[in-house]
Amino acid sequence: MRFLDRADAGRQLAEKLTGFGGRSDVVVLGLPRGGLPVAFEVARELGAPLDVFLVRKLGVPGHPELAMGAIAEGGVEVLNDELIRDLGIPQKMVQEVAVRERMELDRRDTLYRGGRPLPAVRGRIVILVDDGLATGSTMQAAVTALRRLEPARIVVAAPVGAHETCERLGQFANEVVCLIAPQQFQAVGLWYDAFTQTTDDEVKRLVGSAGPPESATSLLIHNGDEA
Repeated sequence: MRFLDRADAGRQLAEKLTGFGGRSDVVVLGLPRGGLPVAFEVARELGAPLDVFLVRKLGVPGHPELAMGAIAEGGVEVLNDELIRDLGIPQKMVQEVAVRERMELDRRDTLYRGGRPLPAVRGRIVILVDDGLATGSTMQAAVTALRRLEPARIVVAAPVGAHETCERLGQFANEVVCLIAPQQFQAVGLWYDAFTQTTDDEVKRLVGSAGPPESATSLLIHNGDEA
């Protein structure tokens, strides 16, 4: 099983999430940048609001594709202590990478949201979407950060993910949906015919074309809670 591109993957993923369609208590959040085209299709099929949830991988110095951890909005940091120890990466170097990625996360917050807050998720079902799950560090950081906002349920969803990663994330999320979870995973891009880099402009366009996210106040009133 392969996907033509991220939009095709999103449509196929949405078919496995139809039980969440047409509900007023569902919010879809995509992980930037590659997760947004997938999340856009999921949100459109489910009729749910879409936004971006900011998270950044902490790449191993000299091997940025290998994640030694991740950071997410809200000051959350998740480190792979075993990998850091095995590779002998000094703590100072880990922190230097974290500071650099935190600056990039802040830049994207300004660019993608322009000061607009994240939609209220307290008491709601949040579907966290990415285009693939390799080590799962970024998704784990996103789930950890999101827990602080007290959603009723967190569903991790991706078209493809390493088998052990999809299983491990089940310890953090309420539910994990992976269309493909191969034992021999290798890399996310190998499961797509077209896997070009998603740009900042594309993220802004997708979030914008999905319609303005509901305000925190309107969500609370809609749920019958007091603001």
